Amino acid sequence: MKKSLKVKPIENGTVIDHINKGKALKVYKVLNIDKNQTVTIAMNVSSEKNEKKDVLKIEGIELSKEDVNKISLISPNATINIIKDGVVVRKFKVEIPDTIEGILKCTNPNCITQIENIAGKFKVEEKEPLKIRCAYCEKFLNSIEICR
Repeated sequence: MKKSLKVKPIENGTVIDHINKGKALKVYKVLNIDKNQTVTIAMNVSSEKNEKKDVLKIEGIELSKEDVNKISLISPNATINIIKDGVVVRKFKVEIPDTIEGILKCTNPNCITQIENIAGKFKVEEKEPLKIRCAYCEKFLNSIEICR
């Protein structure tokens, strides 16, 4: 007999589905969720679209646009489900925005954002593969460092 783990559905909150496998903890960290919040993280779950995926369920929270943008940079194929009274009231796929403000840091140590502690502003040059250019120093990011 095959055993399965049953996870209680949430009544009100957000389910982030189709997170790239192994990325759920990174998504969790950038969202700065209150430690008292009920969260369920499922990793390496079987998926029809991909071989494996991660899922993050957050009780009592609806994500901000900034949070959705952070998720898009970590897992561009993620899907957001907004749950109210146990029913999915809204479902959408995350999209990488054309411009990114305030959620990334420039990795160039000579950039004005590093020297003056200015919020980062970036232009997305390509979405696949992801190529992001700093609006101030015009350098491409080699790695993505999301601000919390």
